Amino acid sequence: MFRNTFQSGFLSILYSIGSKPLQIWDKEVQNGHIKRCTDEDIQSSALELMATNVSTNYISCPADPQQSLGIKLPFLVLIVKNMKKYFTFEVQILDDKNVRRRFRASNYQSTTRVKPFICTMPLRLDEGWNQIQFNLSDFTRRAYGTNYVETLRVQVHANCRIRRIYFSDRLYSEEELPPEFKLFLPIQIFKRVLCTVAESMKPFAGAKPIR
Repeated sequence: MFRNTFQSGFLSILYSIGSKPLQIWDKEVQNGHIKRCTDEDIQSSALELMATNVSTNYISCPADPQQSLGIKLPFLVLIVKNMKKYFTFEVQILDDKNVRRRFRASNYQSTTRVKPFICTMPLRLDEGWNQIQFNLSDFTRRAYGTNYVETLRVQVHANCRIRRIYFSDRLYSEEELPPEFKLFLPIQIFKRVLCTVAESMKPFAGAKPIR
């Protein structure tokens, strides 16, 4: 999908304010909803995924299961709101052994498990809005001893609110981010402590509150 696109800096695949935020995404909805709403904290639009069962309510990109993203940028960033319910997301990548691997992060898991084709990991989110930074290159090397080549697919499940999902060539400080990639929050939201992951996950993934 993006394989022949020049990739540097930022590459956004979902922005809740856009006219068609799910234009390149497929939706699966059972016993819940996927809709755009106005979030009270940011006083702006967010995409809300809510369901009684996280496995049956999700969005996936690209929409066509025969296509792949072909994104080579190694950092995946999700700006999501903790809805204090079960939440999970999954990333499928291709490594230099030409093997498809998946990483699945969930807030209802307590330990990391690495299998030949999937690595599942716990993710602990802070209250309110969080920025999840996913170092795909580092995770691939640590979990499988191979090198990250590109991301093929991203799937986000209930329950959460999403502001933006994007890839970047490196981690950027808040000062370096373009204005449209920042989340402007009231000052009282800034006082949340830094979100940390479970001890068993420290080598893998982390999320931090928006500042």
